[in-house]
Amino acid sequence: MGREHWKKIWVGSAGNMVEWFDWFVYASFATYFAGAFFPEGNDTAKLMNTAGIFAVGFFMRPVGGWLLGRVGDRKGRKAALTLTVTLMSASALLIAVAPTYSVAGYGGAAVLLVARLLQGLSVGGEYAASATYLTEASAPEHRGFASSFQYVSMTAGQVLGLGLLLVLQSTLSSEALHSWGWRVPFVIGALGAAVVFYLRRTMLETEVYETTADDGVASEQKGTLKALWAHRREAFLVVALTMGGTVAYYTYTTYLTKYLSNSAGLPKRTATLVSFCALIVFACLQPLAGRLSDRIGRRPLLITFAVGSTLLTVPILTMLKHAGSFWPALGLSLLALLVVTGYTSINACVKAELFPTGIRALGVALPYAVANALFGGTAEYVALWFKDAGIESGFYWYVAGCAAVSLVVYLTMRETRDIDLARVGTDGAALLGQKRGQAGGSPERLPVS
Repeated sequence: MGREHWKKIWVGSAGNMVEWFDWFVYASFATYFAGAFFPEGNDTAKLMNTAGIFAVGFFMRPVGGWLLGRVGDRKGRKAALTLTVTLMSASALLIAVAPTYSVAGYGGAAVLLVARLLQGLSVGGEYAASATYLTEASAPEHRGFASSFQYVSMTAGQVLGLGLLLVLQSTLSSEALHSWGWRVPFVIGALGAAVVFYLRRTMLETEVYETTADDGVASEQKGTLKALWAHRREAFLVVALTMGGTVAYYTYTTYLTKYLSNSAGLPKRTATLVSFCALIVFACLQPLAGRLSDRIGRRPLLITFAVGSTLLTVPILTMLKHAGSFWPALGLSLLALLVVTGYTSINACVKAELFPTGIRALGVALPYAVANALFGGTAEYVALWFKDAGIESGFYWYVAGCAAVSLVVYLTMRETRDIDLARVGTDGAALLGQKRGQAGGSPERLPVS
């Protein structure tokens, strides 16, 4: 890959990293600010309240997916990416200055809710715009590798958030963290988003978007729900293949620290350190798996994830609950995230490879956001509900069941590795399932800058 390719990956990934830093620090610092916005009561109930607001942000993601996906298809990937980071900066700033319950009653929770709604709008469009940009900006034989940096940057955002949490835990007292220290990451997130806003205003548009004229989508229908309905099979496929992956991902990332602290009984700092170390390794695995998918295809990795998650979720979570110390907890967390890598490393390019250029951003954004609202955003709340009901193991089976549903989809879907992005939507089924070397060689491709 040339220098220009790496530059596109960097610009697209840097914004994604800041977006997800802002998104995930809410979950990482929830144990410290849960009591700030709600009256005194049961600690689990407070966490459920903050998790509920966390989930509300996910339910705004379909709106953001529709709005920003439309912008991405009609105005360009650059325009959508710039708008998403603007919304995220504003939302992080709102959380940083939100008044507590003792100052404004439930007014502080209302500000928190508005901020999460803005974050939902932003992230709802960020995923698709970033996935589409990274996929289109890459040479065909490197799409899996390049798009894997979406989850590298997502995970980097979370690692930075957890690293900041570790620093604050080491330098501030527990009282200071609960009082004002939790606001620090949101101030940093707002400033970081402002820097990325500048970077994205100077980024280049993808050549596929600029040069593709005839992709089966009329210009007046680009980015519209009518055009998406014409590709409803692919849209439903995105929802189904996302279901198992998003539940597993949020279980072993955003919820893991709370699970290790509240259920396994590890000290908060130890639980945070486990997540921090596991996520660093997880981020390093993404490009390796993405590169592997460029050689053997996307379906083998997806199937491996689904089989592993279906069979191993219950024993892994059961053993994690009784891990007792850092090293056993880290080993089990790494095993879980190794399995999840089969989904996270390539899901961005798989979804982008399903749709024509004129509907690609919306086609990825809206169904993915719907799946995340239904399954990813509610994973933590469902886990806490099972715990509060005294049947925490029920959540383990829920995660495994979602993976089993996605396994059926992975086994029946067609391979997307060799598809020509410029020809998706033309001449039938977008060349899905075409094998390397079939019909005299690889599919005809447009040059990639």
